[in-house]
Amino acid sequence: MGKVAKSLEPTVTHDLVPRRTNCPRCGKHMRADYTNSRTITTLTGVARLNLTIRRCRNADCVAHKKPFRPEAEGRFALPHHEFGLDVVALVGRLRYAEHRSVPEIRTRLVGRGLLIAERTVTNLLDRYDELLAVALTDDRRLKKVLAVQKRVIVAIDGLQPDVGHEVLRVVRDVLSREILLAKSLLSARQKDLAQLLRQVRDACPVPVAGVISDGQHSIRKAVAEVFPEVPHQLCQFHYLREAARPIYEADRHAKKQLKKKVRGVRKIERQVEGCSDTQAEVVRGYCSAVRSALTDDGRPPLEASGLKLHERLSAIDASLDRVKAKGGSPSSCSGSKQ
Repeated sequence: MGKVAKSLEPTVTHDLVPRRTNCPRCGKHMRADYTNSRTITTLTGVARLNLTIRRCRNADCVAHKKPFRPEAEGRFALPHHEFGLDVVALVGRLRYAEHRSVPEIRTRLVGRGLLIAERTVTNLLDRYDELLAVALTDDRRLKKVLAVQKRVIVAIDGLQPDVGHEVLRVVRDVLSREILLAKSLLSARQKDLAQLLRQVRDACPVPVAGVISDGQHSIRKAVAEVFPEVPHQLCQFHYLREAARPIYEADRHAKKQLKKKVRGVRKIERQVEGCSDTQAEVVRGYCSAVRSALTDDGRPPLEASGLKLHERLSAIDASLDRVKAKGGSPSSCSGSKQ
C-alpha cells in the first residue's frame, strides 16, 4: 500500500455562518442544522474552515433539507478543491504571464511551502481557464467601460507556454486595457482567427477604430477579412525588435564572451566551503553577486543584456579594487576577481 502524504496542520481558522437565515423558496426560518470542516491550502498557509450549514425543515418546501452553505466560503476556494483561489491565480500567472511549464510551476509552488503534484497543477490550470472564460462572458461591466470611451482599438496577441501546445489568443482594448476575449486555439489559421475576431466585433457595443497585431500573415488576412475598413497597424514593439536585431546579435555575442571570463566562480566557492570567517563571507558575497549578474537577462531590445552584464561586472570589479586598496586580502580578492 502506498504511503499517504502527511497533511499540514492549519495555521489559521475561520468560522463561517450563512448570512441567509430564511429559505429562499418558502421564506420560513432555517436553523443551523449541522457543522462541517474544510482544510484549504493557500499561499499564506493552511486554513481550516468551520462551516455552519443551514437547512429548511418545511416538508412542503421544494428546498426541504437542501443544505445552504456560508456565502463567504466561495472567496477562499472553489467547491471540492483543496487549494485556494490565490493558488489558482498564481498558477495562471506563471503559465500565461511568465510562460512556465507545469514542472516549473510545481517547483515554484513547492518552493513556497506547498505540497502539490504535477497532475494537480494541470487541474488548477484547467480551473483557471474556466474562471477566466466565465469572467470574460460576463460583459455587463465591460460594456459600461466601453460605452464611456465610445470606441475601441483592438490588439491581438498569442501566448504559448510550451512548444507544440495550443496558443492562448488574447484580444484586448488598448484604450481601457480591458480583455475583450481570450480563447485557446490549436492552430493559427486565418479561418480560426477570423472567427475569433468576429466574436469580438459582434459583442462589442462600440465601433472598432483600429487594430494592432504582429506581422503574422494569417492575422493580417483575418483582420482584412473581418475589419476591411479599419486601419491595421503592426505592433511598435515588433518594429523596434526587428530594427534592433543587428545590435541584439552583437550584444548577445558580447555577453557570451563576458560569461567565459567568470566561469571560475564555482572553483572559488569551493575554496571557502566550510569557512565561517569574515573573509570567507565576503568572498561568498562577491560570488553571489557575479551569479546574480549572469542570470539577469534583461528585456531586449529595450534592455541590452550584454551591456547590463558588463555594467554589473564592472561595478563588482571596482568594488574589489576598493577592498584591495583598503588592505583587503590580496589572495581572496584577486582570486574572486578572476
